[in-house]
Amino acid sequence: MNDEDEEGQAALPTPAAGSAHPPTGTLSVERLAAKALEARLLGGERKLRRREVAAGAGLSLLSARKLWRALGFPNFGDDDVAFTERDQAALSTVVDLVRSGVLTEEAAISVTRSIGQMTDRMVVWQIEALVEDMVHEQGVTDAVARKRLVQELPSLLDALEQMLVYSWRRQLNAGVQRLAVRAEAGLQASEEGREGDEDDAPLPLARAVGFADLVSYTSLSRRMNEKTLARLVQRFENKCAEIISVGGGRLVKTVGDEVLYIAETPAAGAEISLALAQAFTEDEILPEARVAMVWGRILSRLGDIYGPTVNLAARLTTLADPGTVLIDSMTASALDQDERFILVPQPAENVRGFGEIHPVLLKRGAGRGLVLD
Repeated sequence: MNDEDEEGQAALPTPAAGSAHPPTGTLSVERLAAKALEARLLGGERKLRRREVAAGAGLSLLSARKLWRALGFPNFGDDDVAFTERDQAALSTVVDLVRSGVLTEEAAISVTRSIGQMTDRMVVWQIEALVEDMVHEQGVTDAVARKRLVQELPSLLDALEQMLVYSWRRQLNAGVQRLAVRAEAGLQASEEGREGDEDDAPLPLARAVGFADLVSYTSLSRRMNEKTLARLVQRFENKCAEIISVGGGRLVKTVGDEVLYIAETPAAGAEISLALAQAFTEDEILPEARVAMVWGRILSRLGDIYGPTVNLAARLTTLADPGTVLIDSMTASALDQDERFILVPQPAENVRGFGEIHPVLLKRGAGRGLVLD
């Protein structure tokens, strides 16, 4: 329901005797719960219009709308009573960072957009997980679970908020170490085997970039109902996330049947790649996966990664046989002296955008590989 409906709902006719509808002028239990939850989440009732919030933060309406769009908020009209004092305080926080010179306006909008996009995906994920759990554990329909969630969510809010802040701090610390403190060491390591004229030479970060792609996912998904497909996708994502994190890597994104990940060293990327290929080969439900990994330089922006290294890893994935890991010759050179890996050269391939390349099959050598608890 939109904000105008929420604020200005007309009174309903008096229900007939025996009707389940509430009397005229009263709200149902569900509506009361929803309004109470909204007031708690937004910090109070909606009392302010957009011009009042912008003026309170000392901003033009145009500048305020830029920030709201960056957060992913919908457009509101001048007469919509859609905001609370917490909205004004949040806007003032960003404005103060710009006015004090800590951030430029461009950086402030980019950082704000990162928060909006990541939290939007996060809350959708959390709501769907909670609804699915209620359907399974309480034996109710999906529709009933979604209504019931409004009443049960308040008991979870404090714990979810604490975990969010805790995780953000830990992830920020880890990100600073990866992207700032250890960045130079990675670039120095990437110099080995280079001639200086590679396409990725100007890019600022050295990373092992990998893809894992489920085999025959499309045909499998056509034969599955919605619930079974959801479980398969969740199993795939959970297994990938676990292996990648244990290996010290980062899951960049999952797109359907494919996962993109990175690691700070060629060896870490190789361990993760072999573990992924083995895990899906041994899984009794999921199909096998094609895996490829390339050590090279990348550009990290908007939570994603870009560059020829990423493109080559994607191309190699399509060449890999199910259950195997392919790397390129430069990555093989970086792993050549590591007894944990066996490198098997493959026939040259003509790859679109790269010309002739020399794939290498990566296999397990000495050692146990990644150990999952």
